[in-house]
Amino acid sequence: MAFILDEATPPTALRDYYGAMGQDLFDLHGKVAIVTGGNGGIGLGIARGLAQAGADLAVAGRNADKTAAAVEELKKLGVKAIGLQVDVVDEGQVHQMVADTIAALGGVDILIANAGTTIRKAPEAYSLAEWHHIVDTNLTGVFACCQAVHAEMQRRGGGKIVTIGSMTSIFGFDVASIYAATKGGVVQLSRSLAAAWASDNIQVNCILPGWIDTELTQGARRMRPVLHEKVLDRTPAKRWGQPDDFAGTAVFLCSAASDFVTGTALPVDGGFSSSIF
Repeated sequence: MAFILDEATPPTALRDYYGAMGQDLFDLHGKVAIVTGGNGGIGLGIARGLAQAGADLAVAGRNADKTAAAVEELKKLGVKAIGLQVDVVDEGQVHQMVADTIAALGGVDILIANAGTTIRKAPEAYSLAEWHHIVDTNLTGVFACCQAVHAEMQRRGGGKIVTIGSMTSIFGFDVASIYAATKGGVVQLSRSLAAAWASDNIQVNCILPGWIDTELTQGARRMRPVLHEKVLDRTPAKRWGQPDDFAGTAVFLCSAASDFVTGTALPVDGGFSSSIF
């Protein structure tokens, strides 16, 4: 309903109207989200944000103990949450993940395709087996998850898919060439799915994390001790990111606020990709 503004309108009414409208735009109550790799790092940071906005969660991961701990944390935010043991390289497990989520929580409205891995080596040192492991997890696994939720989102009249790229979707990284190749692929896959599924009212967008303090980047800093200070020097925000820095971005991309946003690749990096020093 339109808001009619005239001289008799009290200022508090205008404030309350736009405040309520803003809350509705970002409200995820009644929505169900699957978060792959949602038991730690960026995935858990996103899951917390979705739960705070009201979404029920299916946390999918390979480590059952970590997943159980994440589920208990999310339940304390007042939403339903289940844990699923899933390896995204296994097509059967991916389809079972979707079926189990529908059975337990009633449907799927949101997919956060976050699960990923890396092995750090010089390019010439990788085996083809390592290539396949990284590509199968980071790119094929993302495609499998997106494909698996499509029919359910179509049945429900639409949905939101958020994939996770990387700064290496934009820049090369000498000790993670395969990882970088997959993250570049994730961006192009997301754009292609956005174009293909717009008619189904499914928006597909990609988040590009910068340097975030997670188990994955702690390993990179052990390999290259100067990395910590180099990142601080290059990042205008002058800090490493934290997993909870993705909560608001994910809520926006998974809510009605972004219904006309699709096919984007959004850096969340404290300005790293905008700075040359």
